[in-house]
Amino acid sequence: MRRVLAVVWAILACVAGPLAAQEFTTLKGHGGPIMALAVSPEGNVASASFDNSVGLWSGQEPHWLEGHDAAVSAVAFGPGDVLVSGGDDFAVRLWTPDTRVLGHHEGKVSALAVSPDGQHVVSGSWDGSIQLWPVAASGQGLLIDRPGSGVNTLGFSADGAYLYAGTTDGALIRYDLVGGSAPFPMVQHGFGINELVVGTGWVAYGAVDGGTRVVDAQTGDAIADFTLDRRPILAMDWHAETGQIAVGDGQGYIMMLDTNAWRIVSDTRATRQGPVWALAFSTDGAIIHAGGLDDVVYAWPVATLDQFGESMGQTERAFLRDPATMSNGERQFMRKCSICHALTDAPSRKAGPSLFGVFGRAAGSVDGYAYSDTLSGSPIVWDDDTIDALFDQGPDHYIPGSKMPMQVITKPQDRADLIAFMKEATGAAEAGEN
Repeated sequence: MRRVLAVVWAILACVAGPLAAQEFTTLKGHGGPIMALAVSPEGNVASASFDNSVGLWSGQEPHWLEGHDAAVSAVAFGPGDVLVSGGDDFAVRLWTPDTRVLGHHEGKVSALAVSPDGQHVVSGSWDGSIQLWPVAASGQGLLIDRPGSGVNTLGFSADGAYLYAGTTDGALIRYDLVGGSAPFPMVQHGFGINELVVGTGWVAYGAVDGGTRVVDAQTGDAIADFTLDRRPILAMDWHAETGQIAVGDGQGYIMMLDTNAWRIVSDTRATRQGPVWALAFSTDGAIIHAGGLDDVVYAWPVATLDQFGESMGQTERAFLRDPATMSNGERQFMRKCSICHALTDAPSRKAGPSLFGVFGRAAGSVDGYAYSDTLSGSPIVWDDDTIDALFDQGPDHYIPGSKMPMQVITKPQDRADLIAFMKEATGAAEAGEN
């Protein structure tokens, strides 16, 4: 794997930067929503998805990085070709310059950052821990003082001397990595801080209540407030050379800030339906990449961003349709199953295996899918009774240890309608399968 990635990096280095030269582009190939984005110093894009994978893009065709056992929720580049990802499987994975698992948290990995010298990776989790991992294979992880609640976001100062953390209970905390002094509580916002970026002498953060604020990096004193009547803030990125901050929110807007004059430059609705979960500038700051509920990465020229309003989410997604237009069985499927599973036998990069042909199929038997140990070799055969039991008890009870998320359909009629819809959609009803 290490040799393969070395070849990939060599190829990417030869073609680096093509995305920045285009007017408007979409990167298609993922099988689920885009959870995080990052751009390397060479101009390549890394996309983290609900489909359990990381896509590495230098053009329209990605190189897929597989290894997470659940949705990939964070991704970061650093100097020295460092690429790291974290996921809902609690794992922190290094992809380059080496390929290995750095370690694990006890909960979802929600934040990553690479030190300015490229020697360390820091990861934060909803389990309330922050860990510092050396990139060198011989090192051991270091547990940093717990901030008191789950960690949503992390960032280093430019010199690497300080680490900033935003937490689920609304704290913005500064850690002195050189002097070793006690963590300094800079801000207590009152609502969870989801995102932060660290500039020269300032920290900007975005919060659950829609707060978008800038504070002094040493004292925590207020510098600017760009809070609008939208919530929550879900994505931020900063481009130092051009002095731009991009802010994405749960109502589908991308706001561009000028850090030299501390003013709003533009405020564009990027998608009519759904949030903006991920943002990343190109290396020259001319392009902003964005991701959300759609399984596509979008990239717009910053200078003409307002001309591309609501261009995200143009592909129809069944789970975004009006529930009133669906049968009850289809509604149950869209709510419980559609993000992870396809119903056709066409190739799919979704997080779970296709359900085409599921009736009468042994559990854990789709070729090419990496099942959990629980389902591999399981005696379960999927039929009306076993699918009903799966959602009656919930996957965590019916097949404990599987990758399936915890969910229950409490009403027997809802379960029956779901099974009937699945039979119809997969052709099992016509074939007379049970």
